[in-house]
Amino acid sequence: MKYLVMIYTDEKLLDALPDAEFDTMMGQCDAYAAGLKQSGCLIASQKLQPVEMATTLRMRNGKLSTTDGPFAETKEQLGGFNLIEARDRDEAIHIASRFPWTRTGCVEIRPVQEASPLPDPAPRS
Repeated sequence: MKYLVMIYTDEKLLDALPDAEFDTMMGQCDAYAAGLKQSGCLIASQKLQPVEMATTLRMRNGKLSTTDGPFAETKEQLGGFNLIEARDRDEAIHIASRFPWTRTGCVEIRPVQEASPLPDPAPRS
């Protein structure tokens, strides 16, 4: 079963880390992700740009509005994600718990609901 592992971080806390500690944490994360990828468990992994780069969209009464920044003011923001394959929730928790980001934020896991395949797009002229 596929699980989305969402990594929430406190950007201020990360920015306050000494460079050496941040580099060590990033190295641990990269090494762990590489091991998961080699085992076939890691499907995709991406780090997101800082929250200041976010744009939030809302459609109300047929009118689209956009707002710079995140949807809500929070201490922790979504900083990246991993898509993993796990036997069950317990294995997904075990995998997610070993990411270093639990020390500077939180990690949320959520099962992926499989959707019907999208139809092939019409050719462009």
